[in-house]
Amino acid sequence: QVRVVASGGGLVRPGGSLRLSCEATGSIFRVNAMGWYRQAPGKQRELVARLTTRDGNTDYAHSVEGRFTISRDSAKNTVYLQLNSLQPEDTADYYCKFETLGPRGPLDHRDYWGQGTQVTVSS
Repeated sequence: QVRVVASGGGLVRPGGSLRLSCEATGSIFRVNAMGWYRQAPGKQRELVARLTTRDGNTDYAHSVEGRFTISRDSAKNTVYLQLNSLQPEDTADYYCKFETLGPRGPLDHRDYWGQGTQVTVSS
């Protein structure tokens, strides 16, 4: 049984910062990638940042590049998102995802999502 818990969201003023955390516990065989997604009211869920463990490559949405940073603690199966220079348009529910392989082989893909944590940027 795998459980993914995200935390760190809250209410901040424009220009402020937050650090989101997401920890996966349970029997994860291998993590291929970790990512953060967000969904604003009335909009589709979008990719914010993604880290591929195979080569350490990171990808960011253009709207957050240079302001947000994704990182990990592989020993603890934890992924972080540092959010700087926050603006009202960053307001959304933020979700983390672990993309993993199961024990049966290379085709045994298993993705696990966190419950979401709310970020609100307002004066």
